[in-house]
Amino acid sequence: MSETTPAAMKTGDKYERKYLGHFIDASFGGTTASYTRLGKDLEEYAVELNPDVETKKNILGENSVNVKGYEPQSSVDPYYAYKGDPLWEKLAEIVNTRATGSQLKTTVVDLLLDSAGTVEWAYREDVLVIPQSIGGEDGVQIPFEIHYCGNRTKGTFDLGTKTFTTSSN
Repeated sequence: MSETTPAAMKTGDKYERKYLGHFIDASFGGTTASYTRLGKDLEEYAVELNPDVETKKNILGENSVNVKGYEPQSSVDPYYAYKGDPLWEKLAEIVNTRATGSQLKTTVVDLLLDSAGTVEWAYREDVLVIPQSIGGEDGVQIPFEIHYCGNRTKGTFDLGTKTFTTSSN
């Protein structure tokens, strides 16, 4: 394997964290989506699914488990300000105008890459982005939460153009 060409993954190979990508539309409902990849300055990022699980035991001593749904959310902390970053500019606008409601709505794309950089799967979902504070110690920060709102759609994502296309099936 050369340094420029990654080895193909085989069944049983563990995915490295860098292959799970999370993109957020910094246009917040603009006419053209402007997807930015989350991860710079983040040591950890996870989408917490927060399942709503109900467990009952009947009179026979049998357990019944019902998953009613999910309330996914994630936290981006820290999120540092970089001049010219469209997501930073939108977050600063939200904070400075104390935006609420539909002004916080955008979309995210979660995807998985293989070791060659090919998108194996991609899903887009509506979200609300809610800034938690502004400030910081070693740089200006606006940490924020992402609350998933549903309308999850399977599709493809072009990494070159950062464009999501809904699948027909």
